[in-house]
Amino acid sequence: MIVPEFLTWIENTHVATAIRVSTWLFPTVETIHVLSIVIVVGSITMLDLRLLGLASRDRSVSELHREIIPWTWASFACAVVAGSLLFSSAATKYYANTPFRLKMMFLLLIGVNTLIFELGTFRNVKSWDREKRTPLGARLAGGISIVFWICVVACGRWIGFTK
Repeated sequence: MIVPEFLTWIENTHVATAIRVSTWLFPTVETIHVLSIVIVVGSITMLDLRLLGLASRDRSVSELHREIIPWTWASFACAVVAGSLLFSSAATKYYANTPFRLKMMFLLLIGVNTLIFELGTFRNVKSWDREKRTPLGARLAGGISIVFWICVVACGRWIGFTK
């Protein structure tokens, strides 16, 4: 099955059709998506600001990480489910939408940045955990994360205003 046929199939599922034709279903799912993204961005920004040495400097990075990351992942899962449902309602339209594609690209880059941080810099967190000034790799990961999440949010807003 090629991409256009697959996208058309997605749009024609019962769930996608229900979301598309319902007066209240799309805005309800969109609200869940937006609220989930708010929690993701808010929670991860708390950690990113600590990595940058701009907030929570009296707390260890590992403590903040342990408290925040479960909220981030749970909210991210909700955002993915809700976003997938929204996508399904007009898959061919969204697939062709430049801001949608950019949002997906930034999400992928966030994933790469997170992997590099978690598998690299964060592995030796014990050696710099309580330092007010974190290592360059941690500061870079935090700064890049904030910039990319801003891009995700901006692209997400532009999706509805472009053809």
